[in-house]
Amino acid sequence: MSDMDPYRLDGRVALVTGAANGIGLAICRALARQGATLVLLDRDESVHETAKTFQGSLAVVADVTDETALERVVEQIESQLGSIDILINNAGVVALSPAETLSEQDWDKTLDINLKGVFLTSQIVGRTMLSREAGVIINMASKAGVMALDQHLAYGVSKAGVIALTRSLALEWSPRGVRVNAVSPTIVMTELGRTAWDNDAGEAARSRMPMRRFAEPEEIANAVAWLASPGASMVSGENLLVDGGYTIS
Repeated sequence: MSDMDPYRLDGRVALVTGAANGIGLAICRALARQGATLVLLDRDESVHETAKTFQGSLAVVADVTDETALERVVEQIESQLGSIDILINNAGVVALSPAETLSEQDWDKTLDINLKGVFLTSQIVGRTMLSREAGVIINMASKAGVMALDQHLAYGVSKAGVIALTRSLALEWSPRGVRVNAVSPTIVMTELGRTAWDNDAGEAARSRMPMRRFAEPEEIANAVAWLASPGASMVSGENLLVDGGYTIS
């Protein structure tokens, strides 16, 4: 049995989408602690400043719904850092609205970024992983993908799609050396999360959770980092709920 730490990621290149802030940034920190070399991808130019906090990292500005741009990004990463060993599909948006007033524009934007973006990025990066018969893909889903949440119609549908996509990719690609999993958080106390849930609705949601609190970004990031590591080498096709027991209550 190897004496190597099964949770270290030294020598591995990890691409994280939606990396400029929030959960994506927390994931970058967790992967960096385990020794990974990071590529931070975001639509926001601020990702360049964020990347400066990670030694040896690369920042790229791109839209996950733009297939041509993603292909260029993969070529850039491979030329500068080598092969992509880990892909974290974290980029996403949410548009809260009653179902009867949800606009077609918000529906399309949510499905494009949250679902099509995961498909395109997984497909483009996955091809390079399959050619080497090695790689890990982790898709950020949500508890909204496994249970109905008020005013989350487009978001819930997109995340349910991510879970189905994860399972299908795992079925096809696991025999060829590429593990694919999803992580489904509860409400997370990012800056945006605090703004949206520091109210009566947030208190009501916490009261329904067995742990009686929301998650911190680092708690989601730690789950992602574990799945990315050799310590989770037998895990593929799973949707890991990190929800404080919300979905059992």
